[in-house]
Amino acid sequence: MATSATLAMAAKARELREEGKDIIGLSLGEPDFTVPDFVKEAAIQAVKDDFHAYTPVDGYGDLKKAIITKFRRDNNLIFTPAQIVVSTGAKQSLANLAMVLLNEGDEVLLPAPYWVSYADIAKLAGGVPVEIPSTIDSDFKVTPQALEAAITPKTKMMIYSSPCNPSGSVYSREELRALADVLVKYPNIIIVSDEIYEHINFTGKHASMAQFDDMYEQTVTVNGVSKAYAMTGWRIGYIGAPEWIARACNKMQGQITSGANCIAQRATITALENPPSKIQYMVDAFKERRTMILKLLSEIPGFKTNKPEGAFYVFPDISYYFGKTLRGKQINSASDFSLYLLEEATVATVTGEAFGDPNCIRISYAASEADIKEAMKRIKAALID
Repeated sequence: MATSATLAMAAKARELREEGKDIIGLSLGEPDFTVPDFVKEAAIQAVKDDFHAYTPVDGYGDLKKAIITKFRRDNNLIFTPAQIVVSTGAKQSLANLAMVLLNEGDEVLLPAPYWVSYADIAKLAGGVPVEIPSTIDSDFKVTPQALEAAITPKTKMMIYSSPCNPSGSVYSREELRALADVLVKYPNIIIVSDEIYEHINFTGKHASMAQFDDMYEQTVTVNGVSKAYAMTGWRIGYIGAPEWIARACNKMQGQITSGANCIAQRATITALENPPSKIQYMVDAFKERRTMILKLLSEIPGFKTNKPEGAFYVFPDISYYFGKTLRGKQINSASDFSLYLLEEATVATVTGEAFGDPNCIRISYAASEADIKEAMKRIKAALID
C-alpha cells in the first residue's frame, strides 16, 4: 500500500518548516476559511446539551433526515433512512464500499486523473485498479468509447469524482448520460460517484449519476461536509445507496469504528439544513482565486492548463520540463518536478503520478490570495533563472 502522496508532501513541507524554511503549502485540499459561525454555534449547543454518548453506527436519525432533505433539495435524489450511512469522513465511506463490494481480483475502473486514495483503497480490499486515461486536451474527461473498452468480465466497480480532484473538471448531465448509456448495459458494475466538491462548482449546474432512473440501483452517491463547509477535521461523510449496500456498510463500520463523532454529527445537521447560498461566499472566493492562478500560471513557460470548472485545484501539464536540467537537477518526471519546486521554490505541490497522470502536477488554490501570488512568483523565478 502506498502512502498518500498529498499527505506525504504535506508532512515533508512541515518538516522543512520546522527546519526554519518558509514553505508555502499548495499540496493539501483544505479550504483556508474557518467553519461558518452557524455550524460552530450548533456544535457548541450540542456540547451544552450533553451529547457525549456512542452514536448509532450509521448516524443519528435526525442527521439522516437532514441528509435525505439535502439529497432531494440539491440533487433530486430520493432516499430512505435505511439507504443512508454516516461515516468518519467520505474517505471511510469509500473504504466501506470497497470492503463490502470487492472480492479478490475484482477490477475497479478509475477514470484518470483520479483522487490518490481510490487505487489503494481498492487494492486493500483485494481489487485491481484499472485506469482509463484522459488528457488535458479532453478536459481530463473520459469518453464513453474509452469506458466501454476498459470493461471486462472482472469489472465490479467504477469510482469517479465530479467536480474532479485533481483536475477540477465537471461532468455535465449530458456527459454523464453518455457514460450511463454504457454502464447500464452492465448491471453488475457498481458506480461510486464521489461528490464531495459538489458545491464548489463554477458552472452553476451539478449532475449526479444516480439521478438517472436506470442508474439509481447501480449507483452509490458519496458526499460529506469537509470541502464545502471547511469542516475537514470534523470528519463527517455519508452515502446514499441501494439498501443492500447500505446495510453491508453499516455492518462493516460497526466492526471497525462504530458511529461518527457525536458533536460533529449534530453540527452537520445544521450545516445541511441551511441552503447552499449560506456558503456561496467561499465558492465566489475560490472562483476569483482560480482566475488569478490561471493568469499567473500563463506567465510561466512550460505550464499547459485547462480551465477547471470546480473544486479548488489546477492540474497543469508540465511535461515540457522533462529531460531538462534546472539548477543542476535533472527533471525526468512529475515527481522530480514537484520535488524541485519544493526544494528550489519552497512551494509544496503534488506529483500527478499519484493521480494517474504522469505529465501533470496538482496545485491547490485553497490557500490565501497572498500565498498564491507569492508561490507563483517563487515558481516563476525557480524556472526562469
